[in-house]
Amino acid sequence: MAAVSTEQIIDALRPVEDPELHRSIVDLGMVRKVDVDRKGAVRLEVALTVAGCPLRNEIQNRVSTAVTALAGVTSVALEFGVMDDIERGKVREIMGGAGHGHSHAAPQGGHGHAEGKAVPFNQPGNKTRPLLISSGKGGVGKSSVTVNLAVALASQGYKVGVVDADIYGYSVPRMLGTDRDPVVIDDMLVPPEANGVTCISIGYFVPEGQAIIWRGPMLHKALEQFLADVFWDDPDFLLIDMPPGTGDIALSLSQYLPRGEVYVVTTPQPAAQKVARLSAAMAQKVNLPVKGIIENMSWFTGDDGKRYEIFGAGGGAELSAELGVPLLGQLPLVQELREGGDDGKPITVAHPESEAAQAFQAIAKRIAEDLKPKKVFSAALKVN
Repeated sequence: MAAVSTEQIIDALRPVEDPELHRSIVDLGMVRKVDVDRKGAVRLEVALTVAGCPLRNEIQNRVSTAVTALAGVTSVALEFGVMDDIERGKVREIMGGAGHGHSHAAPQGGHGHAEGKAVPFNQPGNKTRPLLISSGKGGVGKSSVTVNLAVALASQGYKVGVVDADIYGYSVPRMLGTDRDPVVIDDMLVPPEANGVTCISIGYFVPEGQAIIWRGPMLHKALEQFLADVFWDDPDFLLIDMPPGTGDIALSLSQYLPRGEVYVVTTPQPAAQKVARLSAAMAQKVNLPVKGIIENMSWFTGDDGKRYEIFGAGGGAELSAELGVPLLGQLPLVQELREGGDDGKPITVAHPESEAAQAFQAIAKRIAEDLKPKKVFSAALKVN
């Protein structure tokens, strides 16, 4: 009689998740074969979704840990195979059903369905809040704000994704610290994850240093694929790192994400504030609400402990007052923020105790508070 049963081993493997798909390897059909002899020696075959799976070692560790924890198991021998097209198709059905952006339903309201692809974030009942991080001009640290705000939200327990919509000047993968490319399962893209945040960017698909030279239709198609062909897995927040300006990409995203919320990043100087105002003006023209202002590079604290307002003061507050929306926070100019972007170690991870990281956490909390139902009191309402 075997020291442990096949059924016990399968049950032990049910909580083991594929690290990319975040689903049970048993439910995904990845466990092909389980053999156990009378002495408790277990032999397993696990089918990887794609050849050369970058997280193979992680899967091996998770499987081995789960099985060796069973009483009566004396050893575990794990072999890997690769799923065939039929098996991958079944995974695609499990992962790409309704609500994940892979259905080919009829167009919904004309938003982002040039090829009949339903953008999941427009579907009734979808819980994701798209946050469009905009600036109007380059050089104000918009991408740094996007990445660190995403990491801050993730650290507060939310599921977060980022779309690097700055096609010509993509930088999010490097800033976030992702170390692998998306995985393709059938026609579904599984985005890489780092620091609790999943991310998609054109940077994963072009050789390093190659310029993107596209006209509007190509940009539109790329954005559609980022939103409709990527397995986002129903995040609480999807942050969009917008490109500078108010051109094709901004217009396309306003069509794809009619429920989007716009957050404008500016610096204190009048020149940046005036251009940022144009970004807000476009949002209003396409009926997207501007929900708040984030002021970056507000001050630099010297070794003497004194704050120096290198880029002036008051730009964020002035824009906030003009638009009638809150100034969500002010971010100091610190070297660690720049270094984190270059090294792939966001300041919210590398220096969570810093003034800048704490400011990001506070801004993230203010944005997330809109998720909570608000009680409304009225003197006109009476209970008899």
